[in-house]
Amino acid sequence: MDRKIQQSKFRINAPDYRKIYTDMIEMKYVDKRRKCETVLSNAKLSVMDIFELEKIIFETNGVPDEKENGKFRAYDDESILQILTYQKKNKMTNTDISNHFKISRNSIAKWKKLFPEI
Repeated sequence: MDRKIQQSKFRINAPDYRKIYTDMIEMKYVDKRRKCETVLSNAKLSVMDIFELEKIIFETNGVPDEKENGKFRAYDDESILQILTYQKKNKMTNTDISNHFKISRNSIAKWKKLFPEI
């Protein structure tokens, strides 16, 4: 019950990633606009789309402190299921998937307990 309440609050207050990344591209990374248009044209941006945008935008510049950057990420149920499905599809261990998405191994283990059907 409590988890359902938290989900509804999260979805109402979720950031508008499309606007954030569009503004960022327009202000700082105009040269990468064409590469990002395909991802931004999706009806709804998933976590995988956000990871793809970050990879495109920061490929040459790099994120200064990825450990600090990862601290403030939040994942909804749909995103967690996509990550766990990606792990299963590519036959990756918890360590492999945590390194790939820069997520804690403990978070991956916790998600697997929350969603045992994957």
